[in-house]
Amino acid sequence: MIAAMLNSIMGTSEKVAHYINFAESLGIQVLPPDINESYSRFTVKGDTIRFGMAAIKNVGANVVDSIVKARENKGKFESLVDFINKMDVSTINKRAVECLIKAGALDNFNVYRSKMLAVHEKLIDSISNDKKRNIDGQISLFGATEELKNPEVSYPNIKEFDKRNLLAMEKEMTGLYITGHPLDDYAKSLKMQTTIEIAKIFSVHETLDEVLEENIPDVNIFEGKNILKDNDRVVLGGILASVNQKVTRNNTIMAFLTLEDLTGSIEVIVFPKTLENFKSLCITDSLVIIKGRISLKEDEQPKLLCESIEPLEKINSSKVYLRADNEIEAKKLNMNLKEILKDEHKGDTPIYLVAMRERQKFRVPRDRWISLESDAVSVLRDQLGEENVKVEDN
Repeated sequence: MIAAMLNSIMGTSEKVAHYINFAESLGIQVLPPDINESYSRFTVKGDTIRFGMAAIKNVGANVVDSIVKARENKGKFESLVDFINKMDVSTINKRAVECLIKAGALDNFNVYRSKMLAVHEKLIDSISNDKKRNIDGQISLFGATEELKNPEVSYPNIKEFDKRNLLAMEKEMTGLYITGHPLDDYAKSLKMQTTIEIAKIFSVHETLDEVLEENIPDVNIFEGKNILKDNDRVVLGGILASVNQKVTRNNTIMAFLTLEDLTGSIEVIVFPKTLENFKSLCITDSLVIIKGRISLKEDEQPKLLCESIEPLEKINSSKVYLRADNEIEAKKLNMNLKEILKDEHKGDTPIYLVAMRERQKFRVPRDRWISLESDAVSVLRDQLGEENVKVEDN
């Protein structure tokens, strides 16, 4: 069913990305495009869905059909050279091959994308010329053209693109990240620095629509948390997928951002005064934390009205726990940390206060986190006692 839905909206990369995220949330693995496995459309194989090559930018159905035909008639492609050699030169072009490489459809050859991109144009020209010469003059005794052997290819000695560039290529070609996500290394940081995932905002929005349409009672849908309401403050984080500026009627500049996390994307509106303060962070592909108010209007997609933006920083996986007898003492200790810790102690290791009587723990504000490379832990142990400070490495 999901594969059929993906095929029906194949020309719209945003919708394709949405349904792929939905499939993965159900535990259905979406496999990357592969010239030896993919077809024009999305196909089901067991419990997985294989990405359809016609969804790759500049690779039309005719090109994919010729790839599948060559694969079925001449066998699977063993290398970039073998792929180009087996293809009908009249149906394959340099741009299509470039896009297939960037999308990761040729990764099974185990050659860096950087190397394949460096040689594919000259390789196509060379094989195309060889085929023309073969047709013009090298006719076998049986009246057919001889099968050309795969020419030797010398790849340049260059490094592979870094992970972020590889993922950016995939996004450019398919509308989504396939083999990973720029935020993969920031998953823990996002969880600790944000208040809600983007996908949950849209789930809340849909639930509210049901309440309005069917007059059903409010339902607490998120593990004891209140249902998100219009104008509630939230903290979101992720990567800026797009940034568009617009001149207002007052001749000031505002911005419309698309913020994407590991679950989905949302439009962020940055009004002129706010943009003046955070313009340096409003750049495509920036990793950011955005605080603001959520806009949940009937018949409109949820939006975030931006109040502030800061860089998304990778948080240390270590944690520091401070013991307090009860919740009241924990709150006092939280305030005292301002006096105990100095500027040179600040860092990216979070501090948690543990209220022993209530058996609860509280994470202190970000501006009171410490650097383990400083003497902050020693200072805390001197002030609070050795037994009341614990450092945990994950």
